[in-house]
Amino acid sequence: MLPASAAASAPTLEQRIAAERAKAQEMQLRLHAKRVELGEATLHYSDLRHQLDQTNTAIDEVNGRIDSLAAQQESTQRRIAWNAIQLEAAQRSLRLHDDLLKRRLVNIYEYGDLSYVDALIAARSFSEFVERWEDLRLLIAANQRAVRARKAAEVRVAAVEADLETTRLQLQQEEQAQDEARSQLGSLADERRNLVTLAGIRRRNVATEVAEMEDLSAAEEASLERLILERERELESAQRAAGIAGSADSSGSSGMFSWPVTGTITSPFGWRSNPFGGAPEFHQGLDIAAPSGTTVTAAAGGTVIMAQWYGGYGNYILIDHGGGYSTGYGHLSAIYVSTGQSVQRGQAIGAVGSTGQSTGPHLHFEVRIAGKPVDPAPRLH
Repeated sequence: MLPASAAASAPTLEQRIAAERAKAQEMQLRLHAKRVELGEATLHYSDLRHQLDQTNTAIDEVNGRIDSLAAQQESTQRRIAWNAIQLEAAQRSLRLHDDLLKRRLVNIYEYGDLSYVDALIAARSFSEFVERWEDLRLLIAANQRAVRARKAAEVRVAAVEADLETTRLQLQQEEQAQDEARSQLGSLADERRNLVTLAGIRRRNVATEVAEMEDLSAAEEASLERLILERERELESAQRAAGIAGSADSSGSSGMFSWPVTGTITSPFGWRSNPFGGAPEFHQGLDIAAPSGTTVTAAAGGTVIMAQWYGGYGNYILIDHGGGYSTGYGHLSAIYVSTGQSVQRGQAIGAVGSTGQSTGPHLHFEVRIAGKPVDPAPRLH
């Protein structure tokens, strides 16, 4: 038996319940903060994934342009080959004209350049004069054509060489642009891929921390429920000792509950995809969608053992119905009852909201037996 001083200093059951409730609330606040961090990590990961997808799309577009450049390069190579043929033909023509002019100059050097007048005067008859005149006219015309042809050949060779050089420069610039685009986008893709990998690792780590904290939070809540049940058993024992007929079910529950609000079940009890990202989570109740401000009623008669902000649950009410049963009501926009208050089945206790960790107006409704959550659906009527 404990000494009187030790017994006096030992915390009462109510103090233990209050301390456990404070620990559970603190754990819920920490869990809420960690879930917010997980949401941010997931958003950051998704943003980086989007950026990487954009980069990959740009790479695909550049690859398409590179394929188009390859076709253009083939066309350019054909143009180069054709220009080379033209250049060779022009150069042959130029060499031919050069040879003709050189032979003409040699003839002049060796035999002298008889003037056209001397050739006409040397004619011995009028018919010979006419014949020589026609020959000279044709010779002059031929010489003029040779000079013009040579000049034209020079211009053509210069033009072909310039076009060939321009084509080669264009091809070189296209190849450089292609290599630069491939290199820059490849580096950017590698950088963003690394960032996505790091963000994915961080998201998984935070999701693991959330799962661990959810387990701890469930353990804290189970401890709180056990203390409340212990208080309930002590109260029943005291009532029996005093000869009072206590009936937990007189205002409480025999395991069947009324619907706390009318609406559509948007998330049932059990495993589900985490609406805030990360690993799948075990949903411990029913989510019932309803407009914000809709009245929430007690699913059965009992005693309010919590009516306050409770971490991710937001504004939260927990009612003890006796017999090991309790019900929870989360994300409320308003609370109409207080801790320790007795309520009747169907009594207004709060209003639908979206407080805490919530994606929209709804009621999160839980049924617990001996502190453990069970599926409320088969117990509602």
